[in-house]
Amino acid sequence: MPSDLWSFASCCYARPGAETACLQLQAAGADVCLLLCGAWLEARGVACDEQRVAQLQAISEPWQRQVVRPLRELRQGWREAAQLDAARLRLREQVKALELEAERELLRRLEVLAGEWPAHKEPAAWLEQLAAGAGEQHRDALQVLRVAATSQA
Repeated sequence: MPSDLWSFASCCYARPGAETACLQLQAAGADVCLLLCGAWLEARGVACDEQRVAQLQAISEPWQRQVVRPLRELRQGWREAAQLDAARLRLREQVKALELEAERELLRRLEVLAGEWPAHKEPAAWLEQLAAGAGEQHRDALQVLRVAATSQA
């Protein structure tokens, strides 16, 4: 399993079904960067508690609101127009790369906070805690993400 969060998240996201599950969770309002961090913490055996969840959310929420979401909205808003305009398509790809870089920075910030949290032997339910806003109907998507994360170990 990759030790740093970005490498872990990249490997996890590339696993069969993980991208679809993440996009489904994102559409339901979940923060995919937080979920990937949660999967990383689960894979490392880090204990989950309300204080740690709140600390992760305090880092992620403003960054998502102020940086990632505006870039995503711009990119998505240009989807149709970019099919008819080569310049807009090129710019849309640049916005997409910037959005990915913003997510990478968020994962780095989450890793700085959580990277030193000690491992425990008991399993931790990070994904359920961090996906609370996504709703019960997305349990299958969380399980796909969990399997993708644990298959890296």
